[in-house]
Amino acid sequence: MAKFLTEEDPPVIDVRAADAEMNAAIAHARATLPTFWASYDAPKPTESGHCLKVRFAGDGYVEHIWMADVEKLPDGNYSGRFSNEPNDLPGKNIGDQAEFEHADISDWMFMRNEKIVGGETIKLLLKSMPKEEADAMRALMEQPPH
Repeated sequence: MAKFLTEEDPPVIDVRAADAEMNAAIAHARATLPTFWASYDAPKPTESGHCLKVRFAGDGYVEHIWMADVEKLPDGNYSGRFSNEPNDLPGKNIGDQAEFEHADISDWMFMRNEKIVGGETIKLLLKSMPKEEADAMRALMEQPPH
């Protein structure tokens, strides 16, 4: 499991589904998914920790959560393990496996030379984090936002 995502990481940040900035970050992440898949399929020695952020929806809730140990399934869907403790997914815990569809992918990231590549939604959420946590996360980003 990716070592940079743990239940001790910053708390979940509530973002409304209609948030234009978040929707734009998700659209950009989805548009750049080929970068993720190219590294996933043939990672360089300096690349590891491939994770996808996935949208899970249920009765009255939507939660986007990072999934590690991603696998492509024969039916065209995907499988992964929760990298964070789910808040709104009854009976699901960090480390549990779940399946998801391509349409539910909302972000991606991997580590290259110990820096986070991707993470468009992370970059956007930095302004909602306490300064110390945001600065620490910014230092981990390969291309930090300005």
